[in-house]
Amino acid sequence: MNNTPIIKIENITKEYQLYNSHADRVKEAIHPFRKKYHHTFSALKNISFIINKGEFFGVIGRNGSGKSTLLQLICGILQPSSGNIIVDGKIAALLELGAGFNPEFTGKQNVYLNGAILGFSEDEITARYSEIVEFADIGEFIDQPVKTYSSGMYVRLAFAVQACVSPDILIVDEALAVGDIFFRQKCYARLQSLLKKGCTVILVSHAMNDIEQFCDRALLLDEGEEFFLGSANEAVKRYYLLEQQNRCVSTRINDISSQKVGDDQQGKEAVDAFFWPKPEAFMDISHVNQVSNGWAVCKNIAVCDVDGSPCISFQQGDIASFFYEFKLHHDIEVPTGGLEFINDKGVIVHGKSTLEYGTKVPAQVLKNKVLRYRQDITLDVAPGEYLFNVGIGTISVEAYHKKHLFSHLELDTELTKVCLLPSVGYFAVRIRSEGAPVKLMHHGVANLPGNCQVTTI
Repeated sequence: MNNTPIIKIENITKEYQLYNSHADRVKEAIHPFRKKYHHTFSALKNISFIINKGEFFGVIGRNGSGKSTLLQLICGILQPSSGNIIVDGKIAALLELGAGFNPEFTGKQNVYLNGAILGFSEDEITARYSEIVEFADIGEFIDQPVKTYSSGMYVRLAFAVQACVSPDILIVDEALAVGDIFFRQKCYARLQSLLKKGCTVILVSHAMNDIEQFCDRALLLDEGEEFFLGSANEAVKRYYLLEQQNRCVSTRINDISSQKVGDDQQGKEAVDAFFWPKPEAFMDISHVNQVSNGWAVCKNIAVCDVDGSPCISFQQGDIASFFYEFKLHHDIEVPTGGLEFINDKGVIVHGKSTLEYGTKVPAQVLKNKVLRYRQDITLDVAPGEYLFNVGIGTISVEAYHKKHLFSHLELDTELTKVCLLPSVGYFAVRIRSEGAPVKLMHHGVANLPGNCQVTTI
């Protein structure tokens, strides 16, 4: 990515005139005094931002926030009610499944039709045709009418055309969700290849892991307005806070202040011996933009070695201790606290909280109290540098006791995210240089518990 703008969005507004009935539309058209029978709906409201050449840019938001409208404006399918859009390059867009395909045409015919729509000559498409067919991998169906295709075959061919013509800008709107894991891996490998060639990619997705892993920056829309524009990691955290606003958040505080919940796996001795570092061990987090619903603020974070000394460089297999504390500005029920590791590819390598540990925690915490956390993690991960996120949330006592009955997604809807610090710090892991060697401890990003047996017969 460089700092050369390829798309400029300047104060874009898109409005629609909505009528209660067709008769109202007619009455407004013929009324002698131009009486209005419509009301105005603003799909986008005064949006401005710049996308640079070679950038992987994400657009996220809840349903109806204006994401698809924005993409159609960039593509020129729609015209803004006001504002300017400047696009310096050729656009290929995969806005919906099979868009631009004639169902009566064969796959081959639709390849040439789509190529012509994108502005490529017949000779240019012919030169890329074998690459498109190979990428789509639909076999003999390339010569069959696309009306006989499955949804997966549709998107394979559609993406193959868009990605193999080497556009200046590629726009993908949720289409990749249709493919299987092998196709999605193939698509993202192609996107990375296009980025290396200087192509700009705009991705709209509800798969927040994809946004965090692949995008450099992201725009978060809400009800047609810009809610946040910045790092993809922070945009996703803000999306989660925004999404939970529609849920009924319990603030019920009962007379249970002395009660605790959890499995107490660490034992009473660990609680009694709770170590807290000296003030000089803590990081400067004054510059960190905390993503919060206003119920809490993070006061301190430290990363230490087993001796309690500040440390950001570890050997594989070392134990890293993470200390963090939050001051509450609101009463909450069962508090949760945890962190995530993200590698240099944007992959979440590890994430765990008190909820997964089964830590013994209060059933409620009143405002103005401070919650302190210590999280010890064995770094059985590949050598490299890692960013980490820290956060706190809350869950009702009732939901906590039923947590084993919930799926991961169901449990997430029960959890209220209170305060998140995205990419608040980093640490490095290096190959062990002393003691038992661990150079061949595993392949990939993490070392997973398990066993392996062998026998001869």
